[in-house]
Amino acid sequence: MYFDAASTAPLHPVARQALTAALDEGWADPARLYRSGRQARMLLDAARETVAAVLGARADEIAFTASGTQAVQLGLLGALAGNRRRGGHFVHSAVEHSSVLHVAERQSAGGGEVSVAPVDRGGRVDPAAFGALLRPDTALAAVQSANHEVGTVQPVGEVAALCAEAGVPLLVDAAQSAGRLDVPAGWSLLTASAHKWGGPPGVGVLAVRKGVRYASPLPADEREGGRVPGYVNVPAIVAAAASLRAVRAEADRENARLHALVERIRTRVPQLVPEVEVVGDPVRRLPHIVTFSCLYVDGEVLLTELDRAGFAVSSGSSCTSSTLTPSHVLAAMGVLTEGNVRVSLPYGTAEADVERFLAVLPDLVAGVRAPLGLDLPAPVAPVEVTGPERPEASGRATPPRAEGRAGAESEERQATDEGGSAGATSVGTDSEHPEASGRVTPPRAEGRAGAESEERQATDEGGSAGATSVGTDSEHPEASGRVTPPRAEGRAGAESEERQATDEGGSAGATSVGAGSERPEASGRVTVIDALGKRCPLPVIELAKRINEVPPGGTVAVLADDDAARLDIPAWCGMRGQEYAGEAPAAEYGGDRGSAYLVVRRS
Repeated sequence: MYFDAASTAPLHPVARQALTAALDEGWADPARLYRSGRQARMLLDAARETVAAVLGARADEIAFTASGTQAVQLGLLGALAGNRRRGGHFVHSAVEHSSVLHVAERQSAGGGEVSVAPVDRGGRVDPAAFGALLRPDTALAAVQSANHEVGTVQPVGEVAALCAEAGVPLLVDAAQSAGRLDVPAGWSLLTASAHKWGGPPGVGVLAVRKGVRYASPLPADEREGGRVPGYVNVPAIVAAAASLRAVRAEADRENARLHALVERIRTRVPQLVPEVEVVGDPVRRLPHIVTFSCLYVDGEVLLTELDRAGFAVSSGSSCTSSTLTPSHVLAAMGVLTEGNVRVSLPYGTAEADVERFLAVLPDLVAGVRAPLGLDLPAPVAPVEVTGPERPEASGRATPPRAEGRAGAESEERQATDEGGSAGATSVGTDSEHPEASGRVTPPRAEGRAGAESEERQATDEGGSAGATSVGTDSEHPEASGRVTPPRAEGRAGAESEERQATDEGGSAGATSVGAGSERPEASGRVTVIDALGKRCPLPVIELAKRINEVPPGGTVAVLADDDAARLDIPAWCGMRGQEYAGEAPAAEYGGDRGSAYLVVRRS
């Protein structure tokens, strides 16, 4: 089952028919005046008009390129060159396609300035934040119509209005939405890619509005309005135009069907697989893309297992990247970058195919996780809350679930662990706010059953090193001052005075020190997990294995030299109800390289 249409869509039947016909009728040079050349020119002009009509442009504003990436890069470089008298400042969002990022790198290297607009946890640009970056010397701005990794649709109209007010041209990368959604208004330059909508590969589209300053960054050529040099592939362009018109005509009906299938995946995956976060905006999204991240999973291994089961999907995880760097999109969103799976359904995907995917996924994820020895109970379905009182008033509110979890979560829950399913704990029994009385029991991580004691005996069974408990009094640990998390500043010299190093069964060692009532920095009461030299997702796996050895309020320092840990450990804390307390040099905790990522156990 091919579930990677966001990378490239299968060739549409209309495209196949048009390509075959054009190979016979449009093979000649369209720049020549003899009969076969004129015939090729007529086909090319007709294709240009078709594409222009679908994209809301004039035919003479459309140029065909060799790919969507080339269209983006020519558009950006040409607009920056055409507006160089205005300045060298370039603005783009943090989740743009790599083709935009590479142009930004060149702009910076050439003495220009680049500003990056942040996105929220759903991957959406804040128009006000984007507009605040525009300056009198801003030569160009760029924003995608919809994100290629998580499917979030961007507020292009609002951004375009701010750019127009500032007199800044805006390039819109419509690669993922062209043919599926209406083209947003307000663009100055627009790019698209035929193989994303079911056309043949090797055809990109660059549209430049009349009146927009544009200077080709390449040597002059008489073809394609002087914007794209070289011979044009008339048969492929004809097929691209025919398929664009066909998918646009089918879009309303097919989008509704695919939207329902994707919604089923968004809802069911968190119910079937424990420790999963569905990412991307749940409402303002493309109809065919859904992305989720699985804790403690190597993305490459999971994709391989899915391939063996007959499913072709993709991933933005660092483990599946040729550069072994985390996805810049997921990093900008602040979500988990490990174990990432993107499902993008092509036109015509059957309901039975989606059901089969949902049937095989839980066992495949469990199989990948099995060697880790983690206790991961099955997730539970949402529970409805009954009763007149609001849970906030009694202090028994359960923390919100990770973004993207479907269904109505209960705001008040009784912890259960029957038949392998774990519920969330309730905290507080008095009517006042729990913080006021200091009797708050920190909520457990999702799916973990039972109440944790605030005093624990360190254990080292089955290859795991133990960690000592901190404090024996009954009051809230913060009240006694014995578990204040170490901050990133002023931590030098706070090394443990006593350390037990273990590395049995592949687990990193931990320190276990200190018993006084002073701050943990002074006494060295920090559990250290040495994950140096381990790649994603091993640092997070080590943290998950050891966090329960630390008493509530205790601190763990994870030593890691993998850049993904800087992103995934805070994301893990957000998913598991723990507190991320910052980053410090690993040398302050006994490491010879990398960083120490500090986590305070809250649940």
